[in-house]
Amino acid sequence: MVRHMRRLAAVLAGTLAAALLSLGTAGPASAAPKPPPAGVDITGTGLSAPLRMHEDTEPALVGAVIDQVNFLARTGMPTGPKAASLGPKYTVVVLAGETPKQTYDLYPKAVGGPRVYRPAKQPDGRKTSAGWFLGRLSMSETLRTAGVPLERQFDTVSGGAGGGERVLPEDTLDPAKDLDEALGDLQRLLLLNVGVMLTITVGLAGIALLIRRRTR
Repeated sequence: MVRHMRRLAAVLAGTLAAALLSLGTAGPASAAPKPPPAGVDITGTGLSAPLRMHEDTEPALVGAVIDQVNFLARTGMPTGPKAASLGPKYTVVVLAGETPKQTYDLYPKAVGGPRVYRPAKQPDGRKTSAGWFLGRLSMSETLRTAGVPLERQFDTVSGGAGGGERVLPEDTLDPAKDLDEALGDLQRLLLLNVGVMLTITVGLAGIALLIRRRTR
């Protein structure tokens, strides 16, 4: 009987140890996949080919272009300025990796200040309403820095009108997100390992106590 109980204890200890090892190795693999980098496509007057930029290679520039459209409210003005007063048009398409997500028409030289038009039909199929918005005063300089052939402006200040939803989630352009997720995964893995070790310890202690009682 004593030998049988000892063999049972050894089998249980081996099983619990194998479970611990499998949980320890499976933890990192279960982490959430990294989201694709944000990007932008710019087409319009004076551009013979689209300007394409991605956040993993030009994070500051991509962030500045997206900032021109990420403050728009859910509802805009139903009608905009007269076509003759809009000036050159530049279409900005926001990307997730290589997938188009949002599209906007920007008019940096519109009379009375920059304008943004959001079409109702969006590449990702989400429901939204068409509308006109006042653009940021920095629109012209931002597009020029991105490669759009516009004259330089020296009186541009940051800011603009609007307020509301963002085009892409904040964490899409947050370089610290992956580090935070990795630390969180490591913490959960350590807690899980501690829990398994406690379970093994309690189980072995219980078996040892049972064997001790049987041998008396």
